[in-house]
Amino acid sequence: MVQVDVFWSYAIGAGFAAAASRQLTAAKGEGSGASPSRSLLENGHFTAAVIYLAVFFAPSGIGLLWAFPSWETMHVGDRCLSTWLVLLFAVTNITQGILGFWVTKKLYEAGRDFLASLQMPLGYFAMFFILVHGWDGTGYRRFFSPNKEAFLDWKLSNVAHWLVSDVALTLYAMGLVLLPVMFALMSRWIVQGRQTVAAGEDHGQWRVTTMIARVILGGSLGLAILASLCLRWLGGLFGALVFAGLAYVLALRQGAPLRRWLAQMLLRETL
Repeated sequence: MVQVDVFWSYAIGAGFAAAASRQLTAAKGEGSGASPSRSLLENGHFTAAVIYLAVFFAPSGIGLLWAFPSWETMHVGDRCLSTWLVLLFAVTNITQGILGFWVTKKLYEAGRDFLASLQMPLGYFAMFFILVHGWDGTGYRRFFSPNKEAFLDWKLSNVAHWLVSDVALTLYAMGLVLLPVMFALMSRWIVQGRQTVAAGEDHGQWRVTTMIARVILGGSLGLAILASLCLRWLGGLFGALVFAGLAYVLALRQGAPLRRWLAQMLLRETL
C-alpha cells in the first residue's frame, strides 16, 4: 500500500544491513568471503539490497497500484492519481530502503549496535501500525476491503471475502517470490557473519529465518496491535503514554523480549 511501503522499504533496507552487520563493520580484507568496504557503492551486500528493492519490491508496489488503485491507496485514491505521486511512490520504494541500509550501517560503525538492530523492527512497527490502526482507527478495515464499496459497507465478513479476492490472490503470488528471497538473503548473511567470528558453529538458515519472522511478527506486529488497542481503549494521549511504558518494558529495556529476540536473530550473545 502507498501509505505503508515507505516504512516497509526502510525496514527491508535496515534488515539487510543488520543481517550483514558483521561483514559491514569488519576491517577491509579480513574474514572470509567478499572483502567489505566502507563505501556503500563498493559493498556487495548493499548492491544486493538495492537489486532486491529495484527488481522485486518496487515493481510489486507499482503492479498493485496499477491493478488495485483503491486498495493500494487504502481507498483514498483511484486510477486518476497524479503522475508525480505515482513516480514519487516508485522512487521511494527504493530510496527509503537505501536510507534504511545506510542509517543502520552508520549506527553499527558507531558502535550503537542495539539502536542499529532496532531500525528494522521500528520500520515494520510503523508499517503494521498503519495497517492495523491507520490515521483514523480504520486501518484493518481498509486492508481487509478489496474495494471502496466494501470498506464503506464494512462488515466482519469482509475478512473472509478478502482472503479469496483478486487482491489477496495477487498478494499470495507476490509473497511466494518476495519473502523467500528476502529471508534467504538475510539468513545467509547472518550465518556467514557469525561463522567469521565463531568458526565451526552450525546455525542453519531455516532456524535463523524463524527468528527473523518472530521479530517481525511477534515483535513489530504485536507491538502495533498493542498500540492500536491502547489508543482505542484509553484514548489518544493516555493511550500513547501507556503504550510508551509498555514498549519500554517489552522492547527497549535491557532484557526486554524484543531485545533478546533481536540478539538471537543476529546470533549475538546480547544487544
